[in-house]
Amino acid sequence: MEKNMFNVPSLVAKWISIGLSVAFFTFSYLPSYSQDSAIIASQKLVKAFMQKHHLPGLSISVAKKGKLIWSEGFGYADLEQGVQVDPANTKFRIGSVSKTFTSTAIGLLYEEGKLNLEAPIQRYVPEFPKKKWDINLRQLAGHTAGIRHYRGEENWSNKYYPTVLEGLAIFREDSLLFKPGTDYSYSSYGWNLISAALESASEMDFLPYMQKHVFGPMGMTNTVPEFMDSLIQNRTRYYVQNEQQQLLNAPTVDNSYKWAGGGFLSTTEDLILFGRAFLENNLLRAATKSLLWTPQKTTAGTSTDYGMGWRTYHFDGRDWIGHSGGSVGGTTIFVLYPPEELIVAITVNMTGVKYEDLHFKIGAYFLSE
Repeated sequence: MEKNMFNVPSLVAKWISIGLSVAFFTFSYLPSYSQDSAIIASQKLVKAFMQKHHLPGLSISVAKKGKLIWSEGFGYADLEQGVQVDPANTKFRIGSVSKTFTSTAIGLLYEEGKLNLEAPIQRYVPEFPKKKWDINLRQLAGHTAGIRHYRGEENWSNKYYPTVLEGLAIFREDSLLFKPGTDYSYSSYGWNLISAALESASEMDFLPYMQKHVFGPMGMTNTVPEFMDSLIQNRTRYYVQNEQQQLLNAPTVDNSYKWAGGGFLSTTEDLILFGRAFLENNLLRAATKSLLWTPQKTTAGTSTDYGMGWRTYHFDGRDWIGHSGGSVGGTTIFVLYPPEELIVAITVNMTGVKYEDLHFKIGAYFLSE
């Protein structure tokens, strides 16, 4: 059967009015002419970006100085049913942005004295075999431990792993890529091992811990792990493109092997809540935040531009903090500019979207107002 291409029309710009008070946050808008101009310019950028890349749906939320100043959905969460994207409710796969959530758990347990970032990982996960060199949590969280990343089609796995420890089987017998600390090599599997350590330190399973100590206190009611056999309200459909840029349904995958590094669903407005918690030091102490955000260095003194679950981006003379996330059927970017307390979160329900600095360009409009 021939698969038809879906054409995604531009949606009429609309405000999502919010009067929601959760935890220690209250969303409100700060109307001003310059802000309105920034929104209009950003809308034009987003619409052109969607048309250029034939995207199914996109959600964007922007906050500044503790206020949600723009939140809008474009296109469709479900093309076949004509369900439009709603930034307050549409749940997207956020991929590796999940690492920033797990980083928060590291910070909480570190503050409680339950985690030693320098201790060999076997202190917390004795099931993980010793390697040629010791590896520790700081190295795992900064991608300097030498744990490998995906191979072949592993990222497209549809196998369910009922426990964090069972997910370690994918890579537990593999050798390290290099002596820990001497190099940087991005690894989502390293975060599998981190989540096992968090379970040991907290004496709780990873997912209940995240709900109770991270998502719950922040009021992130739309951030959940994705169980493929469960009904999840407002979960988007997932899409891929073929070589002709036709939109097709993405294949079914199961991300249970990597909750900590890439298995959560969220909305752009929940990401704003999360960013605000960090900027306002409402969940972790300022010193702990600095620990997580500060880029690590190799033993040769080379900066990795990556702290512990947070990356530093350099754009137009500014340093931004955040993370990107690539999933099967989802691409996310989440960045903060701390000096002006600006947060930009964008999600798309399609594989492999290249944002082409869209987030920084939009951020610049709101920085210049």
